[in-house]
Amino acid sequence: MESEDIIITKDAHGTVLANGDTVMLVKDLKVKGTSVTLKRGTKAKNIRLTDDEELIECNVDGMKGLVLRTEFLKKA
Repeated sequence: MESEDIIITKDAHGTVLANGDTVMLVKDLKVKGTSVTLKRGTKAKNIRLTDDEELIECNVDGMKGLVLRTEFLKKA
């Protein structure tokens, strides 16, 4: 039997995340390459999981393709 590598992505509080979930920032984050700071409590809707269990892709405040670390997120 082949064992498949299943990636389980969890937020800062250990809650399992799935594609399409809405998450909230638990810390202010500066966005590299811009002068924008995402404030604590900002929601990211419709997240997409990546091959890395510590990263997700999302769109926030009109910025597309942001990659955020799951340690700074909680499921909303």
